[in-house]
Amino acid sequence: MKSMNFLLLVALIAGMFMPLQAGLNVKMGKVLGNPIYSALISFAIGTIGLFLYALFTKVDLSRISDTGAASWTLWLAGLLGAFYVATAIIVGPKIGITLTFSLIVAGQMSVSLLLDHYGILGFPKYEINWQRILGIGLVIAGVILIRKF
Repeated sequence: MKSMNFLLLVALIAGMFMPLQAGLNVKMGKVLGNPIYSALISFAIGTIGLFLYALFTKVDLSRISDTGAASWTLWLAGLLGAFYVATAIIVGPKIGITLTFSLIVAGQMSVSLLLDHYGILGFPKYEINWQRILGIGLVIAGVILIRKF
């Protein structure tokens, strides 16, 4: 149970960092004069950070060449990440960070519900039920309240 609580805490902290990342990226975009430059810098620094982490934790990097055998669809993950970061940088200052991330969370939960229900991409199956739908409905209600007020 302790490891589950730790994983829940890590997921919560990761979620807390997302608006901070967006805000810092917005500021970098202003310094550089273009939000896309900020996204490029963000991914470059992230890549360096992951590489250093891999070295520090002694991750076996010999398998990295196996990525060439992966389906082209798996490479879409990088594009989806770039889309997310660029969207947060561009949209956040225009509609506010709270509305931006409440919409992001609503979108994440909606797609996650389908991924769970069908076990898509190898996720364990968790059937759609009224409680899960209610949870997403409450998030969407929150988006509406944030937008209205």
